[in-house]
Amino acid sequence: MTQILFYSGSNNKLQTTCRLCAKAIQQHMRVLIYVPASTLLDQLDQLLWTFSSTSFIPHCNILDDAKLVSVTPVILSEQIQVNPRFDVLINLHDRSPHLFDQFDRLIEIAGTSHEDKLAARERYRLYKNAGYEIQHYHLNDQSEPH
Repeated sequence: MTQILFYSGSNNKLQTTCRLCAKAIQQHMRVLIYVPASTLLDQLDQLLWTFSSTSFIPHCNILDDAKLVSVTPVILSEQIQVNPRFDVLINLHDRSPHLFDQFDRLIEIAGTSHEDKLAARERYRLYKNAGYEIQHYHLNDQSEPH
């Protein structure tokens, strides 16, 4: 069964996403980041290159060359396809993604805005009602994702 991790209270969801990707790469996991809009995808793409002053997070778009996608640990996508090659799905959409149960882990990040909290609560309820165990972590300015 898919392990679901909720990170709430993120002041910057894209920064939190970068930290979580870095941790997943250290654990030799492949990550698919589900990004709902091309402008957000472009912002995340830039941030993944510049997130750390001493390194970058290797990534590409799902629409890039298939060979590149197959060897890159972090993939950005505006859609989720049937693809068991990824260990982790990071959902940056405000709705629960379809096909999330094909991943070992689903990571949800909730920001601090009222709208984001409401959408995250709805996703949390959906997973809970479907019988998934959920691990919850509350973030603040000083905390790092687990």
